[in-house]
Amino acid sequence: MLYKEIHIGKFIKEMVDENEIPMERICNFLNKDEQFIENIYNSKSIDVELLLRWSKLLEYDFFRLYSSHLILYAPPSAVNKNQKKSDKIPYFRKNIYTQEIKDFIMKRILSGEMTYGEVIKEYSIPKSTLHRWLQKNNANTNG
Repeated sequence: MLYKEIHIGKFIKEMVDENEIPMERICNFLNKDEQFIENIYNSKSIDVELLLRWSKLLEYDFFRLYSSHLILYAPPSAVNKNQKKSDKIPYFRKNIYTQEIKDFIMKRILSGEMTYGEVIKEYSIPKSTLHRWLQKNNANTNG
């Protein structure tokens, strides 16, 4: 599945190939040699600053892959969690679903790969939220 197992090097290589970026340009932009770049393609994970540079070079938000993974596979927060939020660190709500996430889940339901109940259980998406997505999807396909 796209978001469950992330091999960032493979995703980067796919984007490089898709955008036909020459190796010389990559090496110059990252200030690295060809062997280093090839090692990145084979790496399951890379340094965050390096990933940011790749995101800029390829004009693609690779961090979204990880955010999508968290949305889909992180366990839901405890309901009565009395944890104080820090003012120094940005706080992001877990239940903000990107269009990519919605499309991914809708595709799984509409293809019959998963049932509504399975999606609700696996991804902890509220039933009302899933129902709203399905209504909007039906409205868009019918109108």
